[in-house]
This record gives sequence, structure tokens and C-alpha cells, in this order.
Amino acid sequence: MYEYTSLLSDFMNYNEILKEIKPKESEIKKVHEIAKDAISYINKIAKEEDINVESKLVGSIAKGTWLSGSSDIDIFINFSLEEDEDYLKEKGLYLGYKCSEHLNGIAEEHYASHPYLTSHINGYYVDFVPCYKIKTAKELKSAVDRTILHTNYIKKHLKSEREKDEVLLLKKFMSEVGVYGSEFKVGGFAGYLCEMLILRYNTFEETLEAAANWKNKRVIDLEDYKTDKLFKDPLIAIDPTDKTRNVGAALTKERMSEFIIASRNFLNSNEDDRIKFFYGIDKKETFEEKMSEKEIYHQISPYELYKQFKDRKTKTITIKFNIPDISVDSIHPQLRKTQQSIEEKLEDNDFSVFKSDYWTDEKKIGVFIFELSVYKQSKYYIHEGPRVWDKKACENFIKSHGEGYYILEDKLVLNKERQFKTAKNFIKSVLTKENIHIIKVGKNMKGLLIDTYTGQSIKHILKDESLKENTDFLKFLDNFLNPGQLLKR
Repeated sequence: MYEYTSLLSDFMNYNEILKEIKPKESEIKKVHEIAKDAISYINKIAKEEDINVESKLVGSIAKGTWLSGSSDIDIFINFSLEEDEDYLKEKGLYLGYKCSEHLNGIAEEHYASHPYLTSHINGYYVDFVPCYKIKTAKELKSAVDRTILHTNYIKKHLKSEREKDEVLLLKKFMSEVGVYGSEFKVGGFAGYLCEMLILRYNTFEETLEAAANWKNKRVIDLEDYKTDKLFKDPLIAIDPTDKTRNVGAALTKERMSEFIIASRNFLNSNEDDRIKFFYGIDKKETFEEKMSEKEIYHQISPYELYKQFKDRKTKTITIKFNIPDISVDSIHPQLRKTQQSIEEKLEDNDFSVFKSDYWTDEKKIGVFIFELSVYKQSKYYIHEGPRVWDKKACENFIKSHGEGYYILEDKLVLNKERQFKTAKNFIKSVLTKENIHIIKVGKNMKGLLIDTYTGQSIKHILKDESLKENTDFLKFLDNFLNPGQLLKR
């Protein structure tokens, strides 16, 4: 195995960490055999049926920058630019299904800029993605087309094993501090962006040293295009294959800030504490124990979570419901939009929301969570009318509301009974066919939300059979209660 030596410092040894996160030779062999078999079969069928395509392995596996056990196999089916898009979709999915069947896979269609197929083959997920064969970004027809350009660029410039190891360390660090992944639900760093950072800063540690001093609108411009003025994002990483695109566009200011703080915390730690950043916070406390036993010392328990919620002296409402059968990329924005709209309307009705969020298993279940500082209201509230100086407005107010008014300073006011005295009753009223229009709901969610939702206290949802042993859901609640815990060790 390649022996790692940091170019920044010589007191931190990453060899043992790399032994865990680098794919073993057996895993590399298995993954590449699946890819080779898939590519060979697609090209064979395409030739037999006179379909002018060329299939190719792309992504982190092709680049050699994938973490052990965590990467899909991406097979892109390249069509000529002259081909019609409908033809590309039809034949691309056809070849994907044929290959999946040939390799005894279980296939399922997904949708991004256009349809693609994911098949579970021999323990791995294989994505069959139709795309156009382009040589430059100017020929781009859909967002997925540029993936081949990215793969080619990284393979050309990130050549040594040392550089690839640096990428793995950066990806692992980002994963454990919660900032890795450019999908909507994370809003973090894409794998391609990680590779660009190593090309820019040379090593994992030097990347963290640089990040510790980043300012807003930091620019990464590997090809010196000088097109950063086109963008207003917190991190501007100009795509070396397309000077008009920011690879950091999906990175939120919050995730960028978290990476900066995590980098500072790592660099300010001693060697023993630095090692902990490469493992979840529920692992064994010492590196030697991690390496030998690999066991979890603290399992997040529903009871412990409930005790934490209870200790906060707030009231927490959860809404559990079935999610629509749409792409992951589509469901998350719709969930966020709905959750934020409910929070806004709770605030409008004087229920003070301390914190809210959403969670989904991305298959069937969605959960909104609202932690309220003010959950219950008095029977009446003060309804303000016009100032007494406006005679006509005062007459209209009295005509509309009757003689129960009185004066506060220079305004006519009256005590009015609230429609909703508890947040629970407000939510129950809103999530009906008659009142759902009050909130902004994701376009695919309205019917399912009304028909399948159940409102539960935090105590009851922690006893829910479908959730109480769901590790991802429990981790979500743990991070909801303890934000920022991943940034330090």
C-alpha cells in the first residue's frame, strides 16, 4: 500500500485511516469487473441492433477517488449529438434494462434532467445514464453530459496515488462533519469540488489550512479563467471544463461556514483528537479501540432523545406522512417548502417556533418537526383598529365589530377570540382539503399529506414502530437537538 506522508506536517500519520477508507484490491476488482461486464454487454447489444452508442465508466470509481463501500458504479451511455432526445431516452433506458437483466440486476427508473436507470447488481448500485457525447461544454445538451468532461479532467490532472489519498481523506472528513454531498438535502461539497480543492491546495491538511482562513466569495480558479464576477455564491469554484459554471453553486453558506469551523477545530486539536474527526461521534473513544473492536460505544436511544426534548421545556409536534413516488432531487425541495410554510403560518398565529426541520427516508415516509416555545395561547387577543384621528375609518370599524371596542393610546381596539388556541389545532385545521391553500405545499405532496398524515408528540413518534429503530431518523433527531456537534471532537 502507498505510504502516506503529509507535505504540511510530519506528526500526523494517516496510514491507518487510509487502510479503512481506501477500497481493498478485492473491492476494486469486483467493482471494475461489474463495470467491465456492463460496458461490454451494452456495446455488444448496441452493435448488434445498430444503435450508435459508446458506454463508459465515469465518476469517482473511474477517477479512483471513491471511499470504500460508498460509491455507485456510473455507466454513461454516450449518444451522438445528432440523435433526437426522445431517441436517446428510449434507447438509453432500453440498453440499461437489457444490461440489468443480463447481469441479474433489479432495476428502477429515476429522473434527473432526463430518465436514467439504477440497478442493484451483485451487491452494488449501477446507474445507467443516457447522455450526449460531447468534447467541450459548448456542446452541452443536458446537465449530465458534463460528467464525462469532469471525469476526463480529473483523470488527466489528479494522477498520483498520494493526490487520490488526499481526496479520500478530505471526503471522509467532510462526511463525518456533515458537509459532504451537493444534493439539496445536504447543500454541501460535491465530490468533484473536493477533487478540485486538492488540485488547488495539494494536500488534505493544506486544504483545511486554507479553509480556516476563507472569506465570503472565496474563488477557486484552476484554469485562471477570471470569470468569478459572474457568480455571487459564498464559494466560487469555476469549473475547469466550463468557465461559465460554478461547481460550488449548490454549497450553502451554512455548510461552507461549518467546514471552516470544523477545519479550525481540527487544526487546533492534538493528534489523538484529530483522528476522531474521521469517525462518527458514536464510535470508541480511542483510535486503537476503533481499529481493533470497531464497535459503537453509545447507541442513540429513543429514551435518551425524549429526555433531552423534555429537558428543553418546549413543546414538540411532529407530522408523519407518506411521500409521493418522485425523484429524490424533487422531493427534498418540496418537503422544505412545505415545512417552512407551516412554520411561517404558526408564527403568524402567534405560536413561536423555536426550531423546525424535516426528515425523509426517501422511499415512503416524511416527517416534519416543530419545536415551539409558545404552544398554547390565551382565549383572546387584542385586535387593533384605526387611529382615532381617522373618523371615517373609526366609523367603519365600529360598524363591522360592534360596541366592544376600547382605546389603547390613540387606536380603537377590541378583544377578539382566537380561532386556534393550540398549535396542534391550527395544524389539524390547515391540513384539510378546505384549508390546505393557507400554506405553500410541494406540488406533488398535497393529496398525500392530507390523506396520510398523523400528528404526534415527540414521545409518541419515538415509539412509532416504523421509526424507533431507524438509525438515520434517530441521528436526525440527535442533530436537531445538538446542532454543531459534528464540527468538534
